[in-house]
Amino acid sequence: MTPPLIQLAEAQRSAPVTDWAARLGWVAGLLVLVAFVYWLMRQGWKWRGTLQGDLPELPATPEDPGEPKLTLSGRYHGSTTAGQWLDRIVAHGLGTRSRVELTLTEAGLDVVRPGATDFFVPAAALRGARLDKGIAGKVLTEGGLLVVTWQHGDQELDSGFRSDRAEEHPAWVEALTALSTTPTSTTRNTTEQSETEGAR
Repeated sequence: MTPPLIQLAEAQRSAPVTDWAARLGWVAGLLVLVAFVYWLMRQGWKWRGTLQGDLPELPATPEDPGEPKLTLSGRYHGSTTAGQWLDRIVAHGLGTRSRVELTLTEAGLDVVRPGATDFFVPAAALRGARLDKGIAGKVLTEGGLLVVTWQHGDQELDSGFRSDRAEEHPAWVEALTALSTTPTSTTRNTTEQSETEGAR
């Protein structure tokens, strides 16, 4: 009978050797797949930007925009075609999420984005504001998003913002609606709307 210590030593010698070549091959294949998917996403982003090439340059802030009526610090979550919360606008940097500083004056809405393109929405271009919960891949709680509708060139856009203090949103909706030339509804359930449109 083989002593237990010898059996243990033989078991240790016969332990399977890790096939490092196969493992490294799987890891390399996975990295290539991730890189390919990322490349496809970038190409899709560029293609969408090309399709939106007729969108005019974003307005710059005037030298004297006037006294601030409201200010807000928070995040910019993106812009879409008005009423179509999944139709993302990427031209001129509008698809880039970022921190944001908003200032509302009688002249319009000043949008300052550290690390991204700033822009200005003249009062004459404002079409309204509402509380919502989703825009272009970002879904929040009901009323967690401030959506500003504005005219840019021949197209109406929805731009989504979220304040660091969400309780500020209603005051912004009221002030933007009062300044707008064509006020829109202050509430809209985007999820229900998209499901309804998909069922048609």
